Amino acid sequence: MFLSDTTSGHLVEVLDLTELINPRHASMMGRYHYGEEAQDAEIFEKRQLRFPSGEALPRCWTDAHYRDHELPGG
Repeated sequence: MFLSDTTSGHLVEVLDLTELINPRHASMMGRYHYGEEAQDAEIFEKRQLRFPSGEALPRCWTDAHYRDHELPGG
């Protein structure tokens, strides 16, 4: 899976989907996808990533408390 880094505009290859979809992780391992050789893996903050279409990541991937308002007393 590829995402877009909003700071550089480059595509980022997601190396671990579990990290990406886990809302308790603010970052994930990936590597830039450009040039002829594979780039070194590095940590990317999820808040700086978007889908290549420009759409934001789903809130359930970035906010562990996205449904807290549904709890009694919340």
